[in-house]
Amino acid sequence: MRLLRRRRKDRPSPDTILSPEGVPLTLRVAGIGVRMAAQITDIVITLLAAGCFLILLALLDLTSPQTLFGIGSMLFFITRIPYYVVTELAWNGQTLGKRMMKIKVVSHDGRSLQTHAIVLRNLMKEAEIFLPATLLLSLDQTSPLGSLIGLAWVVMAFLIPLFSPHRQRLGDIMAGTHVIHLPQPVLLQDLARETPILQDEGRKLVFLAHQLDHYGAFELQTLEGLLRVDSRSLSGASLDGHRQTMAQIIDKVRRKIGFADPVPPRDHEAFLRAFYTAQRAHLEQRQLFGDRRADKHHAQTETSAGAPG
Repeated sequence: MRLLRRRRKDRPSPDTILSPEGVPLTLRVAGIGVRMAAQITDIVITLLAAGCFLILLALLDLTSPQTLFGIGSMLFFITRIPYYVVTELAWNGQTLGKRMMKIKVVSHDGRSLQTHAIVLRNLMKEAEIFLPATLLLSLDQTSPLGSLIGLAWVVMAFLIPLFSPHRQRLGDIMAGTHVIHLPQPVLLQDLARETPILQDEGRKLVFLAHQLDHYGAFELQTLEGLLRVDSRSLSGASLDGHRQTMAQIIDKVRRKIGFADPVPPRDHEAFLRAFYTAQRAHLEQRQLFGDRRADKHHAQTETSAGAPG
Protein backbone atom coordinates (compact mmCIF):
# COMPACT_ATOMS: atom_id res chain seq x y z
CA MET A 1 0.00 0.00 0.00
CA ARG A 2 2.82 2.38 0.88
CA LEU A 3 4.58 1.47 -2.35
CA LEU A 4 1.47 2.40 -4.36
CA ARG A 5 1.23 5.73 -2.54
CA ARG A 6 4.87 6.49 -3.28
CA ARG A 7 4.35 5.71 -6.95
CA ARG A 8 1.38 8.05 -7.05
CA LYS A 9 3.42 10.83 -5.44
CA ASP A 10 6.36 10.22 -7.79
CA ARG A 11 4.09 10.23 -10.87
CA PRO A 12 4.60 13.49 -12.77
CA SER A 13 1.77 15.97 -13.08
CA PRO A 14 -0.14 16.01 -16.41
CA ASP A 15 1.03 19.62 -16.76
CA THR A 16 4.71 18.61 -16.56
CA ILE A 17 6.79 17.84 -19.65
CA LEU A 18 10.32 16.48 -19.32
CA SER A 19 12.54 18.13 -21.93
CA PRO A 20 15.31 16.17 -23.72
CA GLU A 21 17.80 17.91 -21.41
CA GLY A 22 15.98 16.48 -18.37
CA VAL A 23 14.49 19.83 -17.29
CA PRO A 24 10.82 19.59 -16.21
CA LEU A 25 8.60 22.17 -17.93
CA THR A 26 5.21 23.12 -16.47
CA LEU A 27 2.73 23.72 -19.31
CA ARG A 28 -0.97 23.69 -18.45
CA VAL A 29 -2.91 21.13 -20.48
CA ALA A 30 -5.81 22.62 -22.44
CA GLY A 31 -9.24 21.41 -21.38
CA ILE A 32 -11.96 19.91 -23.53
CA GLY A 33 -14.07 23.10 -23.51
CA VAL A 34 -11.41 25.46 -24.86
CA ARG A 35 -10.35 22.89 -27.47
CA MET A 36 -13.97 22.49 -28.61
CA ALA A 37 -14.27 26.27 -28.91
CA ALA A 38 -11.11 26.38 -31.06
CA GLN A 39 -12.38 23.47 -33.15
CA ILE A 40 -15.76 25.12 -33.77
CA THR A 41 -13.97 28.34 -34.77
CA ASP A 42 -11.81 26.45 -37.27
CA ILE A 43 -14.83 24.60 -38.68
CA VAL A 44 -16.65 27.90 -39.20
CA ILE A 45 -13.60 29.35 -40.97
CA THR A 46 -13.24 26.36 -43.30
CA LEU A 47 -17.00 26.32 -43.96
CA LEU A 48 -16.87 29.98 -44.93
CA ALA A 49 -13.93 29.31 -47.25
CA ALA A 50 -15.73 26.37 -48.87
CA GLY A 51 -18.92 28.47 -49.12
CA CYS A 52 -17.05 31.23 -50.93
CA PHE A 53 -15.74 28.73 -53.50
CA LEU A 54 -19.21 27.27 -53.89
CA ILE A 55 -20.76 30.71 -54.45
CA LEU A 56 -18.07 31.48 -57.02
CA LEU A 57 -18.86 28.25 -58.90
CA ALA A 58 -22.59 29.07 -58.81
CA LEU A 59 -22.01 32.59 -60.13
CA LEU A 60 -19.86 31.27 -62.95
CA ASP A 61 -22.59 28.73 -63.74
CA LEU A 62 -20.12 25.86 -63.41
CA THR A 63 -22.46 23.66 -61.36
CA SER A 64 -26.11 22.76 -61.14
CA PRO A 65 -28.38 23.04 -58.08
CA GLN A 66 -28.59 19.23 -57.90
CA THR A 67 -24.83 18.90 -57.35
CA LEU A 68 -24.35 21.79 -54.93
CA PHE A 69 -24.44 19.60 -51.80
CA GLY A 70 -21.95 17.08 -53.14
CA ILE A 71 -19.57 19.73 -54.44
CA GLY A 72 -19.90 21.68 -51.19
CA SER A 73 -18.98 18.58 -49.14
CA MET A 74 -15.99 17.95 -51.40
CA LEU A 75 -14.85 21.59 -51.11
CA PHE A 76 -15.17 21.44 -47.32
CA PHE A 77 -13.00 18.30 -47.30
CA ILE A 78 -10.41 19.77 -49.67
CA THR A 79 -10.27 23.05 -47.72
CA ARG A 80 -10.00 21.81 -44.14
CA ILE A 81 -7.08 19.35 -44.47
CA PRO A 82 -4.60 21.89 -45.95
CA TYR A 83 -5.97 24.52 -43.57
CA TYR A 84 -5.15 22.56 -40.39
CA VAL A 85 -1.78 21.32 -41.61
CA VAL A 86 -0.53 24.59 -43.13
CA THR A 87 -1.62 26.81 -40.24
CA GLU A 88 -0.12 24.53 -37.58
CA LEU A 89 3.12 24.35 -39.56
CA ALA A 90 3.25 28.11 -40.12
CA TRP A 91 2.30 29.09 -36.56
CA ASN A 92 4.12 26.33 -34.67
CA GLY A 93 1.13 24.26 -33.62
CA GLN A 94 -1.63 26.84 -33.86
CA THR A 95 -4.61 27.31 -36.15
CA LEU A 96 -6.68 30.49 -36.21
CA GLY A 97 -9.05 28.97 -33.68
CA LYS A 98 -6.20 27.95 -31.39
CA ARG A 99 -4.65 31.41 -31.64
CA MET A 100 -7.95 32.98 -30.61
CA MET A 101 -8.27 30.55 -27.67
CA LYS A 102 -4.55 30.94 -26.82
CA ILE A 103 -3.72 27.25 -27.01
CA LYS A 104 -1.22 25.33 -29.13
CA VAL A 105 -0.02 21.84 -30.01
CA VAL A 106 3.28 20.67 -28.49
CA SER A 107 5.30 17.51 -28.72
CA HIS A 108 4.56 15.14 -25.84
CA ASP A 109 8.25 14.38 -25.23
CA GLY A 110 9.31 18.04 -25.01
CA ARG A 111 11.06 18.08 -28.40
CA SER A 112 10.31 20.45 -31.26
CA LEU A 113 7.08 19.83 -33.15
CA GLN A 114 7.70 17.67 -36.22
CA THR A 115 5.96 17.97 -39.59
CA HIS A 116 4.92 14.32 -39.70
CA ALA A 117 3.28 14.66 -36.27
CA ILE A 118 1.16 17.61 -37.44
CA VAL A 119 0.13 15.79 -40.63
CA LEU A 120 -0.69 12.57 -38.75
CA ARG A 121 -2.79 14.19 -36.00
CA ASN A 122 -4.84 16.14 -38.57
CA LEU A 123 -5.36 13.16 -40.87
CA MET A 124 -6.55 11.19 -37.83
CA LYS A 125 -8.99 14.02 -37.11
CA GLU A 126 -10.70 13.09 -40.38
CA ALA A 127 -11.06 9.47 -39.26
CA GLU A 128 -12.03 10.41 -35.71
CA ILE A 129 -14.59 13.17 -36.25
CA PHE A 130 -15.36 14.40 -39.74
CA LEU A 131 -15.85 11.15 -41.66
CA PRO A 132 -18.08 9.50 -38.99
CA ALA A 133 -20.05 12.75 -38.65
CA THR A 134 -20.49 12.90 -42.43
CA LEU A 135 -21.59 9.27 -42.38
CA LEU A 136 -24.20 10.02 -39.74
CA LEU A 137 -25.55 12.96 -41.72
CA SER A 138 -25.67 11.11 -45.02
CA LEU A 139 -27.30 7.87 -43.85
CA ASP A 140 -31.06 7.51 -43.51
CA GLN A 141 -33.33 5.46 -41.29
CA THR A 142 -33.26 2.50 -43.66
CA SER A 143 -29.65 1.69 -42.62
CA PRO A 144 -29.62 1.86 -38.81
CA LEU A 145 -26.57 -0.38 -38.45
CA GLY A 146 -24.27 2.02 -40.28
CA SER A 147 -25.63 4.93 -38.27
CA LEU A 148 -25.04 3.09 -35.00
CA ILE A 149 -21.48 2.20 -36.01
CA GLY A 150 -20.76 5.82 -36.92
CA LEU A 151 -22.32 7.05 -33.67
CA ALA A 152 -20.33 4.57 -31.59
CA TRP A 153 -17.12 5.67 -33.29
CA VAL A 154 -17.82 9.36 -32.62
CA VAL A 155 -18.68 8.65 -28.97
CA MET A 156 -15.46 6.67 -28.54
CA ALA A 157 -13.45 9.50 -30.14
CA PHE A 158 -14.95 11.96 -27.65
CA LEU A 159 -14.43 9.65 -24.64
CA ILE A 160 -10.70 9.04 -25.24
CA PRO A 161 -9.63 12.63 -24.30
CA LEU A 162 -11.83 12.51 -21.19
CA PHE A 163 -9.89 9.53 -19.80
CA SER A 164 -6.46 10.72 -20.95
CA PRO A 165 -4.47 12.69 -18.32
CA HIS A 166 -3.13 14.98 -21.05
CA ARG A 167 -6.55 15.24 -22.79
CA GLN A 168 -5.10 13.52 -25.86
CA ARG A 169 -7.39 12.36 -28.60
CA LEU A 170 -6.49 9.33 -30.69
CA GLY A 171 -4.60 11.42 -33.26
CA ASP A 172 -2.53 13.05 -30.49
CA ILE A 173 -1.64 9.65 -29.00
CA MET A 174 -0.45 8.35 -32.37
CA ALA A 175 1.43 11.56 -33.25
CA GLY A 176 2.95 12.00 -29.77
CA THR A 177 1.42 15.45 -29.20
CA HIS A 178 -1.02 17.21 -26.90
CA VAL A 179 -2.55 20.67 -26.61
CA ILE A 180 -1.57 23.21 -23.94
CA HIS A 181 -2.49 26.72 -22.90
CA LEU A 182 0.03 29.31 -24.06
CA PRO A 183 2.37 30.24 -21.19
CA GLN A 184 1.78 33.77 -19.96
CA PRO A 185 5.02 35.80 -20.12
CA VAL A 186 6.00 37.33 -16.79
CA LEU A 187 8.16 40.44 -16.82
CA LEU A 188 10.64 40.54 -13.97
CA GLN A 189 10.86 43.62 -11.83
CA ASP A 190 13.40 46.17 -13.00
CA LEU A 191 16.17 46.16 -10.41
CA ALA A 192 17.35 49.60 -11.51
CA ARG A 193 14.00 51.27 -10.96
CA GLU A 194 15.22 53.19 -7.91
CA THR A 195 18.40 53.52 -5.90
CA PRO A 196 18.16 51.85 -2.45
CA ILE A 197 18.89 53.86 0.69
CA LEU A 198 21.36 52.61 3.27
CA GLN A 199 19.54 51.92 6.52
CA ASP A 200 22.42 52.83 8.83
CA GLU A 201 23.21 56.17 7.20
CA GLY A 202 19.89 57.07 5.57
CA ARG A 203 21.55 58.16 2.31
CA LYS A 204 21.80 57.02 -1.27
CA LEU A 205 25.10 55.72 -2.56
CA VAL A 206 26.77 57.58 -5.40
CA PHE A 207 29.48 55.92 -7.48
CA LEU A 208 31.88 57.92 -9.64
CA ALA A 209 32.66 57.16 -13.29
CA HIS A 210 36.17 55.86 -12.59
CA GLN A 211 34.72 53.40 -10.06
CA LEU A 212 32.34 51.99 -12.68
CA ASP A 213 34.93 51.48 -15.41
CA HIS A 214 36.17 48.18 -13.99
CA TYR A 215 33.28 45.88 -14.91
CA GLY A 216 31.34 44.91 -18.03
CA ALA A 217 28.04 43.34 -19.07
CA PHE A 218 28.99 39.82 -17.95
CA GLU A 219 29.64 40.89 -14.36
CA LEU A 220 26.46 42.98 -14.41
CA GLN A 221 24.37 39.98 -15.44
CA THR A 222 26.00 37.82 -12.77
CA LEU A 223 25.21 40.43 -10.14
CA GLU A 224 21.62 40.67 -11.38
CA GLY A 225 21.21 36.91 -10.98
CA LEU A 226 22.36 37.18 -7.36
CA LEU A 227 20.05 40.10 -6.60
CA ARG A 228 17.02 38.30 -8.05
CA VAL A 229 17.35 35.57 -5.41
CA ASP A 230 14.58 36.09 -2.85
CA SER A 231 16.37 35.79 0.49
CA ARG A 232 13.00 35.58 2.26
CA SER A 233 12.42 32.15 0.71
CA LEU A 234 15.78 30.85 2.00
CA SER A 235 16.49 29.37 5.38
CA GLY A 236 19.20 27.56 7.27
CA ALA A 237 22.35 26.74 5.32
CA SER A 238 20.98 28.20 2.09
CA LEU A 239 20.41 31.60 3.71
CA ASP A 240 23.85 31.55 5.35
CA GLY A 241 25.49 30.64 2.05
CA HIS A 242 23.63 33.44 0.26
CA ARG A 243 24.74 35.99 2.84
CA GLN A 244 28.36 34.80 2.67
CA THR A 245 28.31 35.08 -1.11
CA MET A 246 27.00 38.65 -0.91
CA ALA A 247 29.67 39.55 1.67
CA GLN A 248 32.45 38.11 -0.51
CA ILE A 249 31.23 39.95 -3.61
CA ILE A 250 30.95 43.23 -1.72
CA ASP A 251 34.50 42.80 -0.41
CA LYS A 252 35.81 42.20 -3.95
CA VAL A 253 33.85 45.13 -5.40
CA ARG A 254 35.03 47.53 -2.67
CA ARG A 255 38.67 46.58 -3.23
CA LYS A 256 38.31 46.76 -7.01
CA ILE A 257 36.70 50.20 -7.14
CA GLY A 258 38.51 51.67 -4.13
CA PHE A 259 35.42 52.10 -1.94
CA ALA A 260 36.89 52.73 1.53
CA ASP A 261 33.73 52.93 3.68
CA PRO A 262 32.76 49.64 5.34
CA VAL A 263 29.35 48.18 4.52
CA PRO A 264 27.47 46.68 7.49
CA PRO A 265 25.72 43.33 6.88
CA ARG A 266 22.24 44.85 7.03
CA ASP A 267 23.15 47.12 4.08
CA HIS A 268 24.76 44.44 1.90
CA GLU A 269 21.79 44.05 -0.43
CA ALA A 270 21.20 47.82 -0.63
CA PHE A 271 24.87 48.36 -1.51
CA LEU A 272 24.80 45.77 -4.30
CA ARG A 273 21.52 47.12 -5.67
CA ALA A 274 22.90 50.65 -5.71
CA PHE A 275 26.08 49.45 -7.42
CA TYR A 276 24.04 47.46 -9.96
CA THR A 277 21.89 50.51 -10.78
CA ALA A 278 24.91 52.79 -11.22
CA GLN A 279 26.90 50.18 -13.18
CA ARG A 280 24.02 49.48 -15.54
CA ALA A 281 23.42 53.19 -16.22
CA HIS A 282 27.15 53.66 -16.85
CA LEU A 283 27.38 50.75 -19.32
CA GLU A 284 24.24 51.87 -21.16
CA GLN A 285 25.65 55.37 -21.49
CA ARG A 286 28.96 54.06 -22.83
CA GLN A 287 27.13 51.81 -25.29
CA LEU A 288 25.30 54.83 -26.73
CA PHE A 289 28.71 56.11 -27.80
CA GLY A 290 29.70 52.77 -29.35
CA ASP A 291 31.72 51.50 -26.40
CA ARG A 292 30.39 48.03 -25.63
CA ARG A 293 32.12 46.41 -22.66
CA ALA A 294 31.61 42.65 -22.52
CA ASP A 295 33.39 41.91 -19.23
CA LYS A 296 36.04 43.13 -16.79
CA HIS A 297 38.85 42.29 -19.23
CA HIS A 298 37.76 45.00 -21.69
CA ALA A 299 40.66 47.26 -20.69
CA GLN A 300 43.26 44.60 -21.57
CA THR A 301 41.48 43.89 -24.86
CA GLU A 302 41.45 47.57 -25.79
CA THR A 303 45.16 47.89 -24.91
CA SER A 304 46.19 44.88 -26.99
CA ALA A 305 44.00 46.01 -29.89
CA GLY A 306 45.49 49.48 -29.85
CA ALA A 307 49.10 48.29 -29.59
CA PRO A 308 51.18 48.39 -32.80
CA GLY A 309 51.76 45.04 -34.50
